[in-house]
This record gives sequence, structure tokens and C-alpha cells, in this order.
Amino acid sequence: MKGDEGWDESGGMVRSVAKGPVLGLLAQIVLLGFLAFTVQLTVAGWIAGLTVGIVVMILLSRGLAAAGARRLGPADWVTLARSVLVGGITALTVESFVSGRHAGVLVVLSATALALDGVDGWVARRTGTASALGAIFDQEVDAFLILVLCVFVAPSVGWWVLILGLARYLFLAAGWFLPWMNGTLPPRYWRKVVAAAQGIVLTAVASGVLPGWLTAAALVVATALLAESFGRDVWWLWRHRAQTATGRLAG
Repeated sequence: MKGDEGWDESGGMVRSVAKGPVLGLLAQIVLLGFLAFTVQLTVAGWIAGLTVGIVVMILLSRGLAAAGARRLGPADWVTLARSVLVGGITALTVESFVSGRHAGVLVVLSATALALDGVDGWVARRTGTASALGAIFDQEVDAFLILVLCVFVAPSVGWWVLILGLARYLFLAAGWFLPWMNGTLPPRYWRKVVAAAQGIVLTAVASGVLPGWLTAAALVVATALLAESFGRDVWWLWRHRAQTATGRLAG
């Protein structure tokens, strides 16, 4: 994300910051309109999808403002497109509890979002526009996609699968009670691999094409990978808890 310092008297910074997120919301509305035409999206689906679009617009605008950035970087546009697809997947997930499952359309949207997940990082590196905010945006879109897919498949495989989608949020919540969990983790590409694996497995399960035994095996492997990844992070934070405490005192 490119940054420009200062605010102009007419509020130019605010307008520039809002432009990208607002376009994302407009794209969300267009996608929901397409879904309304193709699968007869109900009011519940519209509300769910729009809620995702509005929340993304607000949080991304605030993030850009806090970072002093005037515009989205090239990779951030890819991540924003992924968030729009996740909004559509959310709408279809809610729809599955209201008027029936539309697994085919959901799988197409999810597969596209997963494919783009490998694009935004590549674009950021090629254009030299990687940023902390961009990394967080990408991570949160990944996490929410996994959660929504878990909700979609839960009625058919069991609600225990929600542990895959809630793992990251439980990890963050643990920091409220265990301050050492708020330490800064070192970069680790394996986290991205595990997140991608969760998305691929859940999308395959959502498609309904896997036999029962393969579905169960894939979910067990996905759960094991997730437990290993989060377990390693928790262990690292525990081993470096003294540094986290020192950082808080210094701050």
C-alpha cells in the first residue's frame, strides 16, 4: 500500500482512503445481484452478504487511515476481490439454511477465492508493495472463508467441524486472558500452507463428491495440520513470553 503523509483541508485523505473499500462494497452488491438472478437469493442471503461487504469497507478504511495510506496496493485489490467472493459464499451459506443448498455455485466461488489466495502475495512481492496491513487483510479473509465453509458443511458432517473455523478466533481471544499470547510471531510460510489446505478440504467436502470415508479422512488430516500449526505457535509464544512481558513494560 502506498502511503502519503498529511491530510488536506478539504478532507482529500478521507476520500482517497474510502475509494477502494467503497468500490469493494459496490462489487459485493453486483455479485449479490448476480446470485439473486441465478439462485434466487432471499432477503436473508442479501443481508448476510451485504453485512460482510459493509464490515470489510469499514475495517479496511480504518486500517488504511491508521497506516496513513491513500490507496490500495496492487495485491490489496486482489485480496479485496477475494473478500467480495467470501461475501457471496457467506450469502449462499445463510441461504442453505433458508431455502436450500447451492453447493455448485458456492464451490465455484470458493475455488476462485482459493486460487486468488496464491496471487495476492505474488503480486505484492513482484511490485514491492507488501505491507503489514495487506498481510493482515489477507490473513483475515483466509480465516473468515474457512469459518464460513465450516458453517456450510457442518449440517452434513457434524458441527464439530466448526473448530477448524473458530481456531484462529479462539487463538486471538486467548490473548485477553493470557498476555503472553499477544506476542509477535515470526513469519512462517507453513501457516499459509495449512490455511490453504483447510480451504481446499472444506471446498471439496462442500462439493459433496467425496465418499464418506474420504471426507472423514480429509477432515481428520485438516484438523491435525491445524492443531500442529497453532500448537507450534503457542509453544513459540510460551518460550518467548519473557520477551513479550519486557516489550509491554518498555512500551
